[in-house]
Amino acid sequence: MNILLNGSQGFMGREVRRLCQEGYRGAQLAVSVDPFGEADYTGVEEISSVDGIDCIIDFSNRAATSSLLDFATKYNLPLVLATTGQTPQEIEDIKEAAKRIPLFYSGNMSLGIALLIELAKTAAAAMPDADIEIIEKHHNRKIDAPSGTALMIGDAICDLRPDAYTTVGRSGIGKRHVNEIGIHSIRMANIVGEHEVIIGTAGQTITLKHEAHTRGLFAEGAIAAADFLVKQCPGLYAMKDMISSVCKTEDAVISAE
Repeated sequence: MNILLNGSQGFMGREVRRLCQEGYRGAQLAVSVDPFGEADYTGVEEISSVDGIDCIIDFSNRAATSSLLDFATKYNLPLVLATTGQTPQEIEDIKEAAKRIPLFYSGNMSLGIALLIELAKTAAAAMPDADIEIIEKHHNRKIDAPSGTALMIGDAICDLRPDAYTTVGRSGIGKRHVNEIGIHSIRMANIVGEHEVIIGTAGQTITLKHEAHTRGLFAEGAIAAADFLVKQCPGLYAMKDMISSVCKTEDAVISAE
């Protein structure tokens, strides 16, 4: 599987490059794109041929979303968007592009986060009257707040609670609203990424937490997503779709045995 890597000189881009050099999941770096540092191109608009490219992985910045969507749809290439902070219009553009190409879009490329979300949904459903708060921590260089992952968790819980809504931070004077799901962001030092979901009633509290120890796990997730995506029809995919595909494959193997 040959990868066009956009954002090849960033923190995550370097991790993807390292894994490609090691042949992780059979991935190879075909083309590197980055406006800073050494790369084959400074932007995808400079590329005139996509021969030998199987999939695009983007670990740059949400500002590149529009140009990547145009490029991927023009050349009919699967696209893994591993950036967050897109505007509402860019989200709509992503959905529109997914009608033409396989497109993987996730606020977090970690399998562990996908499992955290499923556990949080299960707990929220089992404790419908519980208060729920989300705390996310990242390094001091992260641009967007709250994180795309925290929003994913909040949205997933809101899907189970029609009257629920998320709020960012808390200040002023007033009681916490019964349907409020608070999201709180911390930016400091070199924290890779931590997400904590606190689900509490008057009698008990459940705390679910995922902590990323290395950025390499997100690069591994992006390559796994690319490996999944090149086998799919046009559509919008997320981590839960990849997990579901793996589970179905394992079930089929067990049934065959």
